[in-house]
Amino acid sequence: MADTVPHLKLTYEGARKMLAASVAKAEAMGVPQCIAIVDDGANLLAFARMDGAKFLSIDSAWRKAMSAASSRAATGGMAEGLDIRLAIATQGKLVNVKGGVPIVVDGKTIGAIGVGSGTGDQDLEVAKAGLAALAGAKTDF
Repeated sequence: MADTVPHLKLTYEGARKMLAASVAKAEAMGVPQCIAIVDDGANLLAFARMDGAKFLSIDSAWRKAMSAASSRAATGGMAEGLDIRLAIATQGKLVNVKGGVPIVVDGKTIGAIGVGSGTGDQDLEVAKAGLAALAGAKTDF
């Protein structure tokens, strides 16, 4: 077994492109959003709170991104009951609310985007618009 492996890294430039596309989508929808983009370790790379977005959605957007990066899956699909236990075990860091999706390029999770302040479906739509702005990113969540 190898001691090291090649590693794709989401850059600030990539995160900035995703953020711009997500903001544009939210504006087109008329739904102000909080948008958080993290790397594969859930470190915040880019963030926006659009005028009119709910201030508590600052936290939920980041938590959605953290959850999607950690689980390498979209948020909102976890079994009821398990989600509460994992939220308690992670001191509220893991959430099971629509709007968080991993950023997957070449089969590797390199980060995640979390969106909050609209309905779950609106949040997911804005997150997918962000994914579409990153070359090679998987968008079918």
